Amino acid sequence: MTVRVLRAAVAAVFLGTAAAVSLVPVVPAQAQVTLSPHVGALMNEASAMAKAGNWKGASAKVNEADGQANKTAADNQVISQMRNFIAVSSGDTSTPAGAKAKFANDYNAGKYRDVIAGAETLRKFNAFGAQEQLLVGQAYYKANDFAGCVRYSKTLSGSDTALELQARCAYEIGDEATQRQALEQLVARGGKPEHWKLLLKLGERARGLSDHNTLDINRLRLLTGSMSTKDDYISLAQFALQFKMAAEAQAAMEKGVAAKVVNDDRSMRLLNGAKAQVAANAAAAAKTLAAANAAPQGDDLIAVGENMIGEGKAKEAIGVIQNGLKKPLKDAANGQIRLGQAYLAAGQKAEAKAAFAKVKAPEKDALIAHLWTLAAR
Repeated sequence: MTVRVLRAAVAAVFLGTAAAVSLVPVVPAQAQVTLSPHVGALMNEASAMAKAGNWKGASAKVNEADGQANKTAADNQVISQMRNFIAVSSGDTSTPAGAKAKFANDYNAGKYRDVIAGAETLRKFNAFGAQEQLLVGQAYYKANDFAGCVRYSKTLSGSDTALELQARCAYEIGDEATQRQALEQLVARGGKPEHWKLLLKLGERARGLSDHNTLDINRLRLLTGSMSTKDDYISLAQFALQFKMAAEAQAAMEKGVAAKVVNDDRSMRLLNGAKAQVAANAAAAAKTLAAANAAPQGDDLIAVGENMIGEGKAKEAIGVIQNGLKKPLKDAANGQIRLGQAYLAAGQKAEAKAAFAKVKAPEKDALIAHLWTLAAR
């Protein structure tokens, strides 16, 4: 995936453009309540001045009405409503309502630096709620202050939206550690395919990945529901065939057909080739297992067990892989990953996580084991 395409994917998944903040003041409907004669007259004058944009004069009339003796509950209600209307409409930051109105108006007008500065005023009025906090984060992003956005987003509550914002801003400055951390929290919390898709794409860019590591990333795409294109299914099938996992390749292609994204002639040839190899593997299965058992090293048994997982024989694969782990191995990390994969396919999540946790090195394998662990949650 090119940087341009990845950027588009990030923008599509993360927040997009924030909706305009709605804070529309409404002139109090005095006709619905009965006011004291003098208060009613003052409110009519205040309303007329407000509609004309004479905020100072309107405020003076409201204050005069508020100073009247023997006000009724209806008087106090309308005075309060009119005061809020004036504060909101005029953007009077000396009041909570006015400060929130200016904050919203600044955001809608694209004055993102003013939005960031306005946070302190809202804090002063104890009016800096979750929505306002996220809007400040969005303002950092829209002002192209991505480093500031990352720093600020780390102070937020850790909601899904805050983590999405953090990951998006971290992506913009190439902070892969922060982006990965945010995405991992998101997939551990909810496991949404769109979050998995970006996390796995990030993992795919890690240095030094082997073809076997890439096969695992493709497997995780299928497991987490983050497959989306024909190429996703074909990639999994081709890597599986490379490692002689024909049953897994066949299953991947059939799922692509079922998803109605795989239907071209080339794909059908790939599917048919996988089916033929499945038949050949089945005919040689006993001989292959016997040879693996007789081998001095356990890597062949690990490979047999891995193939059995793709054949839907995860429980049997556990024992085969365990036998392989008892022998010397060229690739001990791969053996542990396969044991964890078999446990996970068999529904034994605790055992799967324990197996994955034993993979500490090489770094590329530890990364893949960690991704499997997240899937096992």
